[in-house]
Amino acid sequence: MAYYVGIDLGGTNIKAGVVDSEGKLLNKLSIKTHAERSMEEIIHDMGTLAKDAISDAGLEVTDVDAIGIGSPGTPDNKEGLLVYSSNLPFNNAPMRKLIREVIDLPVYIDNDANCAAMAEAVAGAAKGTKDSVTITLGTGVGAGVIVNGRIYSGFNQAGSEFGHTVLVSGGIQCKCGRKGCFEQYASATALARMTEESAAANPDSVMNRLIEETGHSNAKIAFIAQREGDKAAGEVIDKYTDYLADGLANAINTFMPEVLVVGGGVCNEGDPLLIPMREKTMSRPYFGPGVPKTEVRLAQMGNDAGIVGAAMMGMTCAIDGKNGK
Repeated sequence: MAYYVGIDLGGTNIKAGVVDSEGKLLNKLSIKTHAERSMEEIIHDMGTLAKDAISDAGLEVTDVDAIGIGSPGTPDNKEGLLVYSSNLPFNNAPMRKLIREVIDLPVYIDNDANCAAMAEAVAGAAKGTKDSVTITLGTGVGAGVIVNGRIYSGFNQAGSEFGHTVLVSGGIQCKCGRKGCFEQYASATALARMTEESAAANPDSVMNRLIEETGHSNAKIAFIAQREGDKAAGEVIDKYTDYLADGLANAINTFMPEVLVVGGGVCNEGDPLLIPMREKTMSRPYFGPGVPKTEVRLAQMGNDAGIVGAAMMGMTCAIDGKNGK
């Protein structure tokens, strides 16, 4: 059995674990990132955590074939760099070189959303398929594309940014510089904003009481209010699922994956979100008569997606003979 280390680098925590070649996570460890530090200190800790994870799994470094790293931002796997990350102090960070100074194994790097998609493809909701797309609804909208069992991210590893495709021309300003991006209408942040706007326009709405009780709007409030019979909250959810379905249908039309996986905390709301999301999404792609249809599934990997996906990305890169040294 071959083993791989997956490292999930985040702005708050660094997580690492050992994964076997079938995508089974053997263990996981976590430390604080302390993102205010230098990139050299953070990357050194990543290498040390990888060594600790191997030891914790009862293995030796020689038992492990490669290390895969999933990070927010834009990587350059060919050169072993993290070119840029908006919430970490990295600019052309020589991640491969610095980690190999701590632990001498091949190192491969990719975007965290791509790694989450790989985890779902190997061990989660899209297991057994060759072509899948994973969309994660969080603060923004993350996306990862798997084509023929491999991550697709364009010639520069910056592709698959569905969150920054325009859904509403001239719409809400996005941090990327464009207006009307998908993530401005379908992220959890967008749902919280839509809830707050509707509450302000409907003073008698249950949403106002809930916002006052929590001190702020969030992605749960409209669903709670809807369960209490709030008509305005139901309208918010209907509008939100319309935007979401349009974006998901665009992803299906672009890649026609066998499975479209949707994840993120918003999906924990269950049927009030999932039923209209599925119905609306599947009514919009361009499926010709007799053409097999994409299946929409919920993500299964949860908080383990980053570690497992990074390790599996490392495995496929090693199998494909890509340079990790």
